[in-house]
Amino acid sequence: MIVGIIGAGAIGQTIAGLLVGVGIRVLICNSRAPESIADIVRRWGPGVVAGTLQQAIQPEIIFLAVPWSQVPTALADLPDFEGRILIDATNAIAPSGAGIAELGGRNSSEIVTELAYGARLVKAFNTLRADVLALGPLHAGGRRVIFFSGDHAPAKAEVGRLIERMGFAGIDLGGLSVGGRLQQLPGGPLPNLELIRVG
Repeated sequence: MIVGIIGAGAIGQTIAGLLVGVGIRVLICNSRAPESIADIVRRWGPGVVAGTLQQAIQPEIIFLAVPWSQVPTALADLPDFEGRILIDATNAIAPSGAGIAELGGRNSSEIVTELAYGARLVKAFNTLRADVLALGPLHAGGRRVIFFSGDHAPAKAEVGRLIERMGFAGIDLGGLSVGGRLQQLPGGPLPNLELIRVG
């Protein structure tokens, strides 16, 4: 199995490390040439490969982990995703760094859905800070919770299985209209809420 990651910042790197840790190969890209993230590749070893954006969108599961201001550029002029799963790990933080970006009454994942034509979008991995996520799934005798939501049941089920394989406890929040708002940072009640499922 190989997973694509669009974005090589703190969240993208953390997700890459977690995936490699459970034997999943990663193809990661940023907005520059693959050579610019050579240090990241070396850090995680042979399980991580740097590639172009066009290469990173080829796997069946792809993470979107870029700052909100870069989302339109990252998804511009891409071909049809043809039903591949796009895990939206972004947060709609305003360009000033404070407060929520202007979303026109929608939640952020509804906007990403419109930009990622043909993708089956699942919102996940956005509610924990990178430093907390990097601690891994196990804590205090239980497993850290990863919330996820989406409008495609089979895609959500696939992401739920991936979350479990990574060692986390997944909680399905339903569709994007409700779950996406609960997960949204800023504004939703779930971001930065570290829950542990015991048993």
